[in-house]
Amino acid sequence: MHLTDEYWMGLALELAKQGQGFVEPNPMVGCVVVHENQLIASGYHPRFGGPHAEVEALRNCDPSKLANATVYVTLEPCSHFGKTPPCADLLIRNKPQRVVVAMQDPFPEVAGKGIAKLRENQIQVDVGTLQHQAVTLNAPYLKRILTGIPWVVAKWAMTLDGAIATRDGDSKWISCEISRGIVHELRSRLDAILIGSGTALADDPLLTTRLKPSQAPKRVAARVVLDRQLRILTESQLVQSSDQGPVIVATSEGSDSTKISKLIELGCEMILIPQDQLGDSLRFVLGELGKRNMTNVLIEGGQTLLGSAFDEELVDEVHCFVAPKLVGGAKALRPLGGAGCAWMRQAQSITDLVVRQSGCDIYLHGVLDGRIDTFRL
Repeated sequence: MHLTDEYWMGLALELAKQGQGFVEPNPMVGCVVVHENQLIASGYHPRFGGPHAEVEALRNCDPSKLANATVYVTLEPCSHFGKTPPCADLLIRNKPQRVVVAMQDPFPEVAGKGIAKLRENQIQVDVGTLQHQAVTLNAPYLKRILTGIPWVVAKWAMTLDGAIATRDGDSKWISCEISRGIVHELRSRLDAILIGSGTALADDPLLTTRLKPSQAPKRVAARVVLDRQLRILTESQLVQSSDQGPVIVATSEGSDSTKISKLIELGCEMILIPQDQLGDSLRFVLGELGKRNMTNVLIEGGQTLLGSAFDEELVDEVHCFVAPKLVGGAKALRPLGGAGCAWMRQAQSITDLVVRQSGCDIYLHGVLDGRIDTFRL
């Protein structure tokens, strides 16, 4: 049976996913080499600064078969010297018959140059096979490259009647232990966890990643507090645990300089928000995190921060846990504050929705409608 380009590219995309949480701020990339309808080599980008997918695939490939082989790669081969040599040059030296690329890389140092270089060296290049799937896989990378802002993931747990806390603010615990384990797995592959000052004061959270002994975090997320009035307590768990992982406090540049100095002394990093940016402080802070090469940011804040993020259409992905509990009460807190929408037709929809059981909870996650299309090249 002759297998199609779509089949082989699908295999390369599955390989690429294995780099999630390890390769950022680089993209996830997979590569397979096919000779006479048979897989002869494969590889993926395993970690930031490590060999690229093409290198991993070709190092185990029989050179005598490459002249009649097709190389499938999920992202345009790089054409510049970064932490590793150009993959386009590697392919040119090995001279496969054809290279199939899922999508062009928008990174300015590449951006079509790798494809052009291959073609200039008489290698046939076909672009666009499973492009939508490739864009979906690397949407966080694409968003940061094209907008300077990280991919924003919103997460909350709520009761069946839509409460994230009782009328007195109690929220521990809404979700079950299995669901909380999923949250820690999510934290372990993202760059930052963002909360507001209200959550920092009310819950005094650590925001660290706690996994099973058999698991190891893929990365240590920075813990970020949006705190325009600098209300965070120096004795809080976050500040006192700065040696366990980065703690970043974003506050107005006009905040108490003595307290800023004390926080820095205790190991915190500061983001100072200019006065003219205070009205758009969340977007400003996300931009600052993007400048630090952060690709994925998880918002775990309360209804005020989450509401602002949705009002400003900054959220890209949602993870929601619904517990079979009822708390009632008109004053119980709901997940999203802010202005919200006036008409149901203005409601933001979720696509690619996955719904499954998590212990006694229901776990839903998906992407905001239209987000992937924004980054289609």
